[in-house]
Amino acid sequence: MATDHIRYDVLAQQALRGVVRTVLADVAKNGLPGEHHFKITFTTTAPGVRLSERMRAQYPETMTIILQHQFWDLAIGDDAFEVGLSFGGVPERLAVPFEAITAFYDPAVQFGFQFETMEAEAERGAVKPADASAAPPRPSAEAPGKPEALPAPAAAAQPKEPPSGDDGGGQVVRLDRFRKK
Repeated sequence: MATDHIRYDVLAQQALRGVVRTVLADVAKNGLPGEHHFKITFTTTAPGVRLSERMRAQYPETMTIILQHQFWDLAIGDDAFEVGLSFGGVPERLAVPFEAITAFYDPAVQFGFQFETMEAEAERGAVKPADASAAPPRPSAEAPGKPEALPAPAAAAQPKEPPSGDDGGGQVVRLDRFRKK
């Protein structure tokens, strides 16, 4: 098999993270259109993720947040986004690098992306793993109708299909499907 010197898999993941950045930037500027809302899962131990110590203790590996009704001050940068959310009635400010995102899903249109974790990319030699001592452990969140947290499964290193409200043939792009084994 030929060696992929271009690393299309890495380029595709970067492009899809760019889609997430573009969508969030539009929401920050114009608000959520129609019934759109987002479930964003990220690795909380990734470098650059900022959470309160309370949230880190509660959600040590992954976190899923919902941007729907109760979020504020969404700010998008080149490499990360910040947002205010309420967890158990306590306001929190989160900062999430786009590289830390493992899944993005819009239930309103049954569409989402799943990304490989940085550890999976490192196993293939695409990315060096983050030094565990560089970033303290952190949380995982989600709750119906609110951007509150629900524990994410411990085996979040392998992203699962996003939840689907119906069998309407939603589209989820799994990048590993396109790789030669």
